[in-house]
Parts: sequence; C-alpha cells; structure tokens
Amino acid sequence: MRGLLAPLERKNGWTVAEEAGHDGPDRIQRLLNRIDWDAAGVLDDVRQYVVEHLADPGGVLIVDDTGFLKKGVRSAGVQMQYSGTAGACI
Repeated sequence: MRGLLAPLERKNGWTVAEEAGHDGPDRIQRLLNRIDWDAAGVLDDVRQYVVEHLADPGGVLIVDDTGFLKKGVRSAGVQMQYSGTAGACI
C-alpha cells in the first residue's frame, strides 16, 4: 500500500517496489498478478480502518473520480477512456 499511495511521478512495478523497500519488482508483480484477491474481504478491511481512524460524527465522505493525465503517448493494455480532469477522452 505504501508504494501505491506514494506521491511517485510514475507508478510501475519498479517504482512501487523501490518505494516499498524491495530490490526489484518481482514481489510486487507476483502480489498483483498471482494472488487470489477476496474483494469483499479487502472492502471490509478498508471500511474497518476508515471507521477506526477517520470516523467523525459530523464528518462527510466525498468520493471523487478525478483522473490523472498520462505523461506518455502509450499505455500498455489500456484503451482510451474519458477523463473528467481533461474533459476529453485520453
């Protein structure tokens, strides 16, 4: 999570692995590609963390689907999609 949430200019296997303190991307790639994820379990864990650490009786949660403009001209395996930040398909 540290690598994914870090303010890295570019996020790929190498940069996320380095941010997490690994020598190479192998562990991160194995985690993302080969582990069976329990989506409901992850959602429960995140909800529990938010309630325990961020809950406030007068608080409001705002979810924003803001995207980020890509810096290159190609993205592997990604089709063009609408970006509210850009106001166009990128």
